[in-house]
Amino acid sequence: MPSLAFGNGDAMPALGLGTWRLPAEQTAATVRTALELGYRHIDAAAIYGNEAQIGAALGDAMAAGLVRREQLWITSKLWNDCHEPQEVRPALERTLRDLGLEQLDLYLMHWPVAHRRGVAMPSSAADQLSLEQVPLAATWAAMEELVSAGLTRQIGVSNFNLPKLKALGDNARLQPAVLQVERHPLLQQNDLLAYCQAAGIHFTAYAPLGASGDSRPPLVLQHPEVVAIAAERQLSPAQVLLAWGIGCGTAVIPKSVHPERLAENLAAASQRLDGEQMARLAKLDQNLRMIEGRFWCLEGGTYSLEGLWELA
Repeated sequence: MPSLAFGNGDAMPALGLGTWRLPAEQTAATVRTALELGYRHIDAAAIYGNEAQIGAALGDAMAAGLVRREQLWITSKLWNDCHEPQEVRPALERTLRDLGLEQLDLYLMHWPVAHRRGVAMPSSAADQLSLEQVPLAATWAAMEELVSAGLTRQIGVSNFNLPKLKALGDNARLQPAVLQVERHPLLQQNDLLAYCQAAGIHFTAYAPLGASGDSRPPLVLQHPEVVAIAAERQLSPAQVLLAWGIGCGTAVIPKSVHPERLAENLAAASQRLDGEQMARLAKLDQNLRMIEGRFWCLEGGTYSLEGLWELA
């Protein structure tokens, strides 16, 4: 399995299991199957509502001798209602209890968006806190303390645009170790990727198969160029997309509940597209974002799509 190496010797497997919208009743069995197949990177988040089930599967697998803790890479994320500095450590401690772990490998700030405590999804602007009220730098400083306390080995951010990422790093004691954002051939974010690679920030692509979580068709999986390369290589379209992501130097975290697809996705980590195939996929960029974040843009609120993705 290819991996992304950190300065302290940590290594994050380049292909992991995503758990967003993984139904709680299917989570434990899916994670256990993934571990049996050879997955060692699990991407979780408090807001997904299934960390206790992930923890049960991890505990069972370790108790059975299937895997040791040091062989695993476990990521979780700070939800938006815990951005106030005094809420950051308790949020991670809850996640650790649910996962049955003493330490995470990576903890991410999930969105550059803040809510009032106890508000999972805001229904009005009154449920949100502006970044003037709760600056990202203040939340980040509290996350830095989690590393000092030994509660997580690495910290990073998710869904940050380039200006926000630069601004955070300019005022940080610890630089973000990882940025996690949507990336696939129709949304390549190459300026952001190039900045991260130059700055020593590892890059994880969520929705690497173009999944949107809603009823829109799987445009990326069905793209004629992806299908053509799959036929040339005798791979599935999903394997082509995952091999492309890893070939770009990123980690990828596809999700599935089907054992055969879990195995197929994992096998993609050993595939390498040639330069001509990589170049053909590089031409597909349309800046087509499947996870828009429009749910944060409430009437009278301070968050906008422009602010999320394009402006500081």
